[in-house]
Amino acid sequence: MTTWHWVRHGPTHQKTFTGWRNVDADLGDTAAISRLAAHLPDDALVISSDLTRSINTASAVQGARTRLPHDPALREFHFGTWDGVHFSTVADWHPDLSRAYWETPGDHTPPGGESWNASAARVAMAVHRIEATHPGRHIVAVAHFGVILTQVQAVLGITAREVLAHKIDPLSVTTLNRATGQAEIINHTP
Repeated sequence: MTTWHWVRHGPTHQKTFTGWRNVDADLGDTAAISRLAAHLPDDALVISSDLTRSINTASAVQGARTRLPHDPALREFHFGTWDGVHFSTVADWHPDLSRAYWETPGDHTPPGGESWNASAARVAMAVHRIEATHPGRHIVAVAHFGVILTQVQAVLGITAREVLAHKIDPLSVTTLNRATGQAEIINHTP
């Protein structure tokens, strides 16, 4: 059975939609990073999205673990024209769509972006591919808030709206085993 240890990248301090834009993570809390690295299985494989904030966080916790190539399928949701824009501005631009995107996530799509369902399908395909290539391993996947929530949703068999109630902090670990349907730890900050 493959066990996933989903790590959310370090904080970005962004006050806007932050999807596919490359923004740096604040990795200045070295004590938190050390605790996180010590918490993760020593024999795990490490993979991250191909966005800088995830790559650098993965490098910070990797230690002696084997690193897999960055995977663009593990990117955050694609917010299209909303990326880099403050939430209140987006609400002014698209009041009904921006509200529906969070209140009834599913097929609502930001202009030029992707819906919750499209994002979840993209991540699920990557997860299946990685599991098929590395069966029975521990995988440390450094990714993003939305990506991690899609996997909590899949493992727990809940709706997107229900999963949005879960908190996923920067530098936290969410441990999931899809085969058993177990979510051992959600939003654990060592």
